[in-house]
Amino acid sequence: MKTTADPVRDYLIATEREASALPADRRQELLADLAEHIEVTRAERPDATIGEILAELGDPRTIAATALAEAGNETTGTPAPSDGDAPVRRGKVHPLVPLLMLTLSPPFTMIFDMGPDAAFNPGAVFGFLFRVTGGVLLCTSVHWTAVQKTTGLLLTVIVPITFFVTINLITGHAAEEIPALLSSLGILTLITGTAVWLWRARRA
Repeated sequence: MKTTADPVRDYLIATEREASALPADRRQELLADLAEHIEVTRAERPDATIGEILAELGDPRTIAATALAEAGNETTGTPAPSDGDAPVRRGKVHPLVPLLMLTLSPPFTMIFDMGPDAAFNPGAVFGFLFRVTGGVLLCTSVHWTAVQKTTGLLLTVIVPITFFVTINLITGHAAEEIPALLSSLGILTLITGTAVWLWRARRA
């Protein structure tokens, strides 16, 4: 394939070629969306290279195949497989929602924590619900790649849960107040940093 000095133009040309079976209006809409996403990402992340941005978007053949499949389902009215409608629903969830839920889970746990001896601990319940819901929304979102989702889930859910479970097993819920607070702040920093990274790396 011939290339030019403009990798964005090459990328859009390749996508247009792969999506040639799409109706002209849908094809132009797809290209306009891609171009807009590239421009927005370049403005938000000036340090990112064009190659990195295009790699995050994905292969033109994959993008075209997805667009063709969606157009085919809409045209024929053929029911999609068990999760075929999921991309449409998932796309309606703003990417900020799962990131906020994951980030707010530790503060809710700390604010409403009533201690291990309480009959009902709302802090643990709120933190668990926020963390699980945020993790599910992250995994089912169309705004991140599979690698980004896996990394985000690992750093915002798996590592914090594993850390706190280990600490509780070692101390028997009797950790000193200051070390416990510092540990919670450290985990919150990890989750917040991961959420910021996911927000910057999101797809339009």
